[in-house]
Amino acid sequence: MSASVFAPRSPTRRSFLKSLLATGVAPHVIPGRALGGPGKTPPSNKITVGVIGVGAQGRGDMGNFLAQDDVRVTAICDVNRRNIERASRIIAERYGSADVKIHADFRELNADPSIDAVLMALPVHWHSIPSADAILRGKHIFHEKPMAMSFREASIVRDAVRKKGAVFQFGTQQRSDLKFRWASELALNGRLGEMREILVCAPGGKSGPTFAEQPVPDWVDWDRWVGPAPMTPFCEEKLKRDNHENITNFSLGMISCWGIHHMDIAQWGNGTDATGPRTIEGNGEFPKEGAFDAVQRWRVRFEFARATPVIFASEGTPGFAHGIRFVGESGWVHVKRGLIEASDENLLRDPGNRCGTMPITLPASNDHTRNFIDAIRNRARAICDIETAVRSDTLCQLALIAVRLGRKLAWDPASEHFLNDEAANRLLEWRPMRDPWALPRPDL
Repeated sequence: MSASVFAPRSPTRRSFLKSLLATGVAPHVIPGRALGGPGKTPPSNKITVGVIGVGAQGRGDMGNFLAQDDVRVTAICDVNRRNIERASRIIAERYGSADVKIHADFRELNADPSIDAVLMALPVHWHSIPSADAILRGKHIFHEKPMAMSFREASIVRDAVRKKGAVFQFGTQQRSDLKFRWASELALNGRLGEMREILVCAPGGKSGPTFAEQPVPDWVDWDRWVGPAPMTPFCEEKLKRDNHENITNFSLGMISCWGIHHMDIAQWGNGTDATGPRTIEGNGEFPKEGAFDAVQRWRVRFEFARATPVIFASEGTPGFAHGIRFVGESGWVHVKRGLIEASDENLLRDPGNRCGTMPITLPASNDHTRNFIDAIRNRARAICDIETAVRSDTLCQLALIAVRLGRKLAWDPASEHFLNDEAANRLLEWRPMRDPWALPRPDL
């Protein structure tokens, strides 16, 4: 890859690091002192983790890594000093000292040979570049969802994982929840009769006012935060996840950010992890004014060659309720976070229908982070590995393309392209990235 790809752009990086020093959060490591007592994993056997993105989601994920005795979080990276300060306090509380390296540039963290794995939990427009860079530098990766801003970016990350043999865990944590596995196994084992349809429902987008431009504060490197996206005036409201995930400069909207969770389970219970639909058609609505321009409402139907049709809709669509409903000729099961219910309660009470006891059983995980760490130690596939991740994520990409074009599309899941539709295929490609950012390519 060319040197220009990673040439620093922002003139504020030095002042940003100085401001870190001024707060007492130093960009260097304090020597570790933990020696591993009885029943504890010695430091030499711990898996070292660097965290890229320590906002609310990143800190939540980081907490799961901090809870693992055989893991050590050794580095964090963010362009928001407030996030760095909060994350540093959490680490200090866990380890007894701020024994962590601080970075404002993800490339420095990825280049550290002492780091085994990376947790990437950045805004969506930043998902592919740091992840591909980390993987190509020999790191395993826990990659928060969704995959990327385009199918092509996701496929490049997949190419990097395949080339390096990295362990990849996607942030679709519902696969580590027994309720979702149970519902999927009931569908796969014919406990609902012949499958008729799978109904998927996720929160829709939102509308809102136009944000007024504000001066850039000294605690965030706005140029670096925007990164490969088109430059846009600063407003602190844009830093909030619930806001920037509904702005198309930074995200595809809830059809992807929320939809990926439930579409992933639909894929699992449909037995289609290794393939995709053959046709997609749907419609939707977009906000007509305001800062939020991502798709607001949608209804999309997927037809498969040898699997159950999936209908994916936003909340508020008649006949749909949040979650995933597997509908068969003799009954249904509905699952969402914290709840599984069926058309007949006896279906769930029957001992022969218990999760893990039916003829077709799915991989079991009750802790997404632990599953990732165990996969690294055992040189195994994580429960949401890269192949699963890209196939599930692709359905969200296809749904949005169908809504945008407003016509029925034919998809070839083997070659992963639309049939006889160049306009649709162009929407699979990555968006232009603002200089000097570019996606690291495993073939270069």
